[in-house]
Amino acid sequence: MESKLKSYTKEERLTLSAWVKLNRASEIIVRNDTIIMNKNGLTVSQFGVMETLYHKGPLCQKELADKLLRSGGNITKVIDNLERDGYVIRIRDERDRRYFRIKLTSKGTQKIKVVFPKVLDNLTQQFSILTEAEQFSLGELCKRLGTKKEKETR
Repeated sequence: MESKLKSYTKEERLTLSAWVKLNRASEIIVRNDTIIMNKNGLTVSQFGVMETLYHKGPLCQKELADKLLRSGGNITKVIDNLERDGYVIRIRDERDRRYFRIKLTSKGTQKIKVVFPKVLDNLTQQFSILTEAEQFSLGELCKRLGTKKEKETR
């Protein structure tokens, strides 16, 4: 079978190659983290909400959705399930009663204190093949790609 890649420009082939490599690396890392999260009774979305609340403190649903790049409806369902399991509570915002702030419960804090170090250890092991300078460069490159996308979609 003849390769269709020859029909693309050099720039398009380079872009596709970089995207495939970035996507594969991301998928492998996420797959390994997902296994850890699932073994500890959390979905990726649940972990994301709990980790964000653990490090940032109570947030409204919109702030959580924005930070996690999720839709409002998706975040609502995730929070409903976390609340059902006793990991988070909704607290009505005192300044604007239309909003609820989502806060980790003590049970949620204990859960993320157990799961987060396992995920972090896994990430540290996976990234250990890169030097400190390479990790910094990778972070800066990804930030540039993400910032460009944000500006274009606004």
